Amino acid sequence: MSTTLPLASETATALLRQRNRDDALGAPAQWNETLATILNHRSVRGFLPADLPAGTLELLVAAAQSASTSSNLQVWSVVAVRDTDRKSRIAEFAGKQQFIRDAPLMLMWLADLNRIEQIAADRQTTADATKYTEAFILGVVDAALAAQTAMIAAESIGLGAVYVGAVRNHPEEIAAELNLPSNVFAVFGMAIGVPDPAKETGIKPRLPQEIVLHHEQYDAGLKRDAIERYNGVARDFMREQGMKEQDWTAQATARLKDVPAMHGRDRMRAALLNLGFELK
Repeated sequence: MSTTLPLASETATALLRQRNRDDALGAPAQWNETLATILNHRSVRGFLPADLPAGTLELLVAAAQSASTSSNLQVWSVVAVRDTDRKSRIAEFAGKQQFIRDAPLMLMWLADLNRIEQIAADRQTTADATKYTEAFILGVVDAALAAQTAMIAAESIGLGAVYVGAVRNHPEEIAAELNLPSNVFAVFGMAIGVPDPAKETGIKPRLPQEIVLHHEQYDAGLKRDAIERYNGVARDFMREQGMKEQDWTAQATARLKDVPAMHGRDRMRAALLNLGFELK
């Protein structure tokens, strides 16, 4: 249920300002705890050495299953990884990031076309459409929607989490580690746990809405003034977090500059073919 302002105006305005570092949005006409949870999101990479309460995993998966799914196909799956050795091996494949080892739970979100193919075979029919790129996109989108819903659910009960796209650095090795059958692909991981208050991170500011929000048709004009303002905002945030300062434009272009910057993901199509996706 929405909360009318001014009851929640202070929280709403503060969170909106932290997300965009300006007062352009002002106080919203409506507000509730769901919006507060969403706008309070931050990536958590520091976890306390505490197990999650019993039933937490199942609750998060129930939330994930409440996400929209194309044509109710549900072409996604998730592997819950708690084993210390397996988390360590995944960490090695995913940039050697220590928080993967530290988190009590690692969820591996999968685009899964194998299940529907097995169902078709069991019914003595075909699933030829799974061989096309569109079906792969369906699986990736379904997995992303499910994962983001689980992320919001986790944060709403006081847990912290962070996505791990680096599992795509070595897709075949990750598939072998998780015993994935043909036509199943690990889209990303998600480390989940109780946040360590000693390692709290701030709310990372995003691009101004004038850059990402278009009305009626796409405006391809580069809004240089707004981007330069955001560069300053990004540098301020990095300084506050004790990070090396750099412009967002430098960071973003470096990430997509060339093949070495892709950390092995330049061979993604070949990897997907190896994993059974035909991508017609």
